Amino acid sequence: MRTFDFAPLHRASIGFDQIADLMDRTLNSDVTQPSYPPYNIEKTAADAYRISIAVAGFSDADLTVEVKENALVVAAKKAAEETERTYLHRGIATRAFERRFTLADHVRVTGASHADGMLHIDLQREVPEALKSRRIEISNGTPVETDLVEAKSVN
Repeated sequence: MRTFDFAPLHRASIGFDQIADLMDRTLNSDVTQPSYPPYNIEKTAADAYRISIAVAGFSDADLTVEVKENALVVAAKKAAEETERTYLHRGIATRAFERRFTLADHVRVTGASHADGMLHIDLQREVPEALKSRRIEISNGTPVETDLVEAKSVN
């Protein structure tokens, strides 16, 4: 088992505890991830992504897409068939599944579509203005005038 020391990350950065915890959980997980259903994650623009999941055999009513606590949860459960069918070969899996994707901060789901056996989920990263970089004016040592209101004592 390979182990990593995240101490240098903690010494040189602030606020990256979640990334180190996520990497630690991922590297130490003994549970293998299910491979059903297959999916793709693609970057469609600078801050836009699309998750495509192969959901052959499922209708729109069988699928659910939810966002819970920074996690995208895609689940499917096939409704019980009313007629009993006899299959000679059954290669299309329609078993129930639940697939989870961890979303980064400020990533939101903008839409979902289901066509031709594929479920497409569109995501967009929207960084708030308060978190974007901004230039700070440097003064030359003279006091900066601010609008101050005089405080008066009540007693």
